[in-house]
Amino acid sequence: MKTRIIIAVITVALVVYLVAIARSAWLMLATGRPVGILMGAALVVLPVVAAWAIARELWFGIRAERAGRRLESEGGLPADDVAVYASGRVVRDDADAVFPRYRDDVQQHPGDWRAWYRLGLAYDAAGDRKRARSAIRQSLKLEAADRS
Repeated sequence: MKTRIIIAVITVALVVYLVAIARSAWLMLATGRPVGILMGAALVVLPVVAAWAIARELWFGIRAERAGRRLESEGGLPADDVAVYASGRVVRDDADAVFPRYRDDVQQHPGDWRAWYRLGLAYDAAGDRKRARSAIRQSLKLEAADRS
């Protein structure tokens, strides 16, 4: 719940910022001067790209959360007892110790969205966010095909 509130606050702040940028773009376009028109056009593109990126990330989060709930309801979430710091982050050595199990599971079952999701969680616990997101994306592709 706390994460959702933070995401909502950040999204609202970005929307307010994008509205201000769009207003500035309009004012620059209205000057009629070539430099103002170019800068205004650039400012029109920025909010469009930002809105697309925000929507894409929010959609990714919604889909990943939905898949996680489905995996949890099936009893398929990892039940590894790993040590965590007071902040809630997993102790890296513990994460590294359980990682091979999930990597091997994906190698043995490359078409299983559950294995990919668990691998994404293992990457995240190990601090490798880029690979975690990649594994979760692969999981979501496979999970969508599994629902079809």
